[in-house]
Amino acid sequence: MRRPENSRWSRRGAVINSNTLAKEEGEYLLRQGVEVTVFHYAIWCYPQYTVAAANFSPGPYLLFSNLHPSKCGMVEMPAASGSLEQLGIRHTRVWGTIHEETVLKKVTDFLEAAAAVKRLRGLTFGNFGGRQLGMYTAVSNPEQWQKLFGIDVENIEQEDIVRAGSTIPAERVENALKWLEDRCGEIAYNGGNLTPDKLRLQIRSYYGLRRIIEERHLDFIGIKAHGDVTENYVTMDLAEAFLNDPYDMDGPHEPIVAATEADMDGALTMQIFKHLSGSPVLFADVRHYDAGNDIWYFSNSGTHATFFAGASYDPDENLKNVKLLPETVDYPAGGAAVWHIAKAGRVTLARLARKNGCYTLTIVPAEFVRFDPEKEAVLRRVATPQWPVAFTRLRVSADFFISRFPCNHIHGVYGDYTDRLIRVAELLGIGYEVYG
Repeated sequence: MRRPENSRWSRRGAVINSNTLAKEEGEYLLRQGVEVTVFHYAIWCYPQYTVAAANFSPGPYLLFSNLHPSKCGMVEMPAASGSLEQLGIRHTRVWGTIHEETVLKKVTDFLEAAAAVKRLRGLTFGNFGGRQLGMYTAVSNPEQWQKLFGIDVENIEQEDIVRAGSTIPAERVENALKWLEDRCGEIAYNGGNLTPDKLRLQIRSYYGLRRIIEERHLDFIGIKAHGDVTENYVTMDLAEAFLNDPYDMDGPHEPIVAATEADMDGALTMQIFKHLSGSPVLFADVRHYDAGNDIWYFSNSGTHATFFAGASYDPDENLKNVKLLPETVDYPAGGAAVWHIAKAGRVTLARLARKNGCYTLTIVPAEFVRFDPEKEAVLRRVATPQWPVAFTRLRVSADFFISRFPCNHIHGVYGDYTDRLIRVAELLGIGYEVYG
């Protein structure tokens, strides 16, 4: 969240005691680009001041009251909250002693969720290629996106990736190729659909996308991939992986959410995760359930950032666990699949989806698990062995999950973000469900 330029929440740190001052302080916060407004009720003050400030101060709004028994802050908070409710102004209440861990967490969760929602407004999504494989779940209504999230959609031809890639200097491509060859655990050149030239073309596709993203001021993207480029150019696996990574062949960079199959709601789910965590976000198919080991295979040909191979911001730590393997025959243009197995750890998975035109958020607390190398060698052959996979254990039964989860794609990050995602849903005014 951005603070005012003088690093104070208000211009003078003044106690609000008039409508005029409430208006002035609200206007000041708005001018400073503050993302969330907190109303703190330490004592009684007239509820009209909250209303006056809310006319100008930027939302979302958090109303916070302490528990000092000799003061009337607790009386004031519901009075102010009731006033806002009568006016239809959405807000959240938290009360207690801020020094208590549980209270501080509630405040922090709200602030992080509110900032994540606020930062969606004004973003531009780059949609390369349009609907994929007939999936309704991957295509969203641009008007609904603009109204609910404040996001614009720019449609772009996949041929632009080819054109932009062809302009990348050969020296830059060669340096990137050597960087990969020096760091990846294996590059399985086979003289056919994976050669150094095919990998060079994938590198060009990555740099071409970076150029388009910069020139068109795109904030996050989706790439159709299947069909056009996978049959006539090269697979997008490498490009999608390193866009989502916190580094590339040239050094550290901010992860750029890139959803394969041009999955718009998938990309939006990932962008929210990125705002909450700052870390790379997983994109995967709900591919298979192994009842004997009670694990789900969450796997997809593209979009698995190499970050998940080691959960490190050091590329050397991750890439030693990554293999660039020849792509499947389903993608005749060839290129490398970016194979790895996700590192074990607690994760939060989620998916934005629409039911009868209304958005809902499904939240899935889970754990990525690993097995001994011999067992994993057997397990990975069950699905597509060239593709990256996250072996995942859920808190709900397979029957529960498969009968209710709203999409074939799922997304997530390491750590526990359940409460913050609940706050995100509440702030957006959409329904949510937690699996476990």
